[in-house]
Amino acid sequence: MARKRYDLPPLGFVQGFEAAARTLSFTRAADELALTQSAVSRQIKTLEDHLGVVLFERRHRTLALTEDGRAFQRIAVDVLDRLQGAINQMRSRGADNQLAVTTVTGFASLWLIPRLKRFTRLNPHIDVRIIANDRVLDLDRSQIDLAIRYSKVDRAAPDAEKLFAEDILPVCHPSLVADVATPLLRPEDLRHHTLLHLDYHGASRTWFDWGTWMTALGIEDLRPAGSLRFSRYDQMIQAAMSGQGVALGVSPLINEAIRSGTLVAPFDRQVDGPHGYYLIRSRAGAARPQVAAFCAWLREEATEDAIAEPLADSAGFGAAVL
Repeated sequence: MARKRYDLPPLGFVQGFEAAARTLSFTRAADELALTQSAVSRQIKTLEDHLGVVLFERRHRTLALTEDGRAFQRIAVDVLDRLQGAINQMRSRGADNQLAVTTVTGFASLWLIPRLKRFTRLNPHIDVRIIANDRVLDLDRSQIDLAIRYSKVDRAAPDAEKLFAEDILPVCHPSLVADVATPLLRPEDLRHHTLLHLDYHGASRTWFDWGTWMTALGIEDLRPAGSLRFSRYDQMIQAAMSGQGVALGVSPLINEAIRSGTLVAPFDRQVDGPHGYYLIRSRAGAARPQVAAFCAWLREEATEDAIAEPLADSAGFGAAVL
């Protein structure tokens, strides 16, 4: 019997095309696939050469699918979905004891992972896999059971279950508060200290921006002694823990650090943030007992964390909203 030969482009090129066709951007496709923009662009050009057609119209700063591109997009999506579905079925046969959870990096490193040993001690038969990144993944397509997502209240998914809200307040290492030469008795004293910033696209005019937080408390035109900027929230909090400056902390993410004395909240002022943390189950995960057990454990941890809240309510400030 003659061997059948397929004249097909590499699967990775088809995935790159699907991402670019869906987002109409080589840059966004590259971010999604953890590649460079030039690598995606080269993949698409090689794919076009292989097929002998033009898939995209390259316009100034924009892309548009050609008629051939739209046709190939339908084929690519169908093939990739079928292949992913078959792989998911194969994996699921040996994954009855596994649980996949995705969440943002800050929540994973500061709140979830430090508590995870409590869940595994209660459920040693469940293998937990944490996927920590700041991308919103398709749960069913990525074969993920549960997401803990950080979202504004009015943008949360209809089927999302709120785990807890957020309070925002400055935090720092105890040594900064103990330094009598540069006191930290009131927010205006921040002028003597280095402020730690979360620096990412879109951070301006959000609670990540110190100016927004100070405006919410009626403090204007404060110039700090210095500034340090970080691309990830957990990095910024680690810098605060090591005494490098004052950061804007999110309760409950920093509650345990405050209870242990690693961080202190120098002021009795905090504001209500506009976001919350929400549980979202995949369609397949909603029926799995592992997911039900993990969600029940998360609720218990959130409740205990709220009961053990180390921060006193601040009359007059809790109503301030960023």
